[in-house]
Amino acid sequence: MKKLFFTLFMFSCLIGAAQSFDFKYDHYSVIVKDLEKTGDFYRDILRLKEIPHPSATSGFRWFVIHGNSQLHLIGKDSVAMKHSKSVHLCLATQKLDDFIAYLEDKHIPYSDWPGKPNAVTLRADGVRQIYVQDPENNWVEINTAEH
Repeated sequence: MKKLFFTLFMFSCLIGAAQSFDFKYDHYSVIVKDLEKTGDFYRDILRLKEIPHPSATSGFRWFVIHGNSQLHLIGKDSVAMKHSKSVHLCLATQKLDDFIAYLEDKHIPYSDWPGKPNAVTLRADGVRQIYVQDPENNWVEINTAEH
């Protein structure tokens, strides 16, 4: 009985040590050179709602993605930019076909993961995805993952 009690005690200690911190997604920041043009892309093309920065009057543009999740654009002119597709913002929608038609109507290029223009990737888990770039070549994935 003592062994059982000790085992249960040790197991509960391990469970406590492996606790979840219950993280919530807060924001993603992107450094941009042309804050106006790039911010207009996120506002006008991706139709994200722009919100005010809580204290800065210039150098930032903030957008709501969903709920309290945000995108923060930070204007800088002296940062070396590298644009790997592996580093990207990802937005999910169940209206991917409507969004693709919208992009085509606006003459906004999109591609699949390998880079084939006007193509959609079908992942092994059944999620469909495309990639677009903002005016400063930052990658944005749009997919059909359910949340």
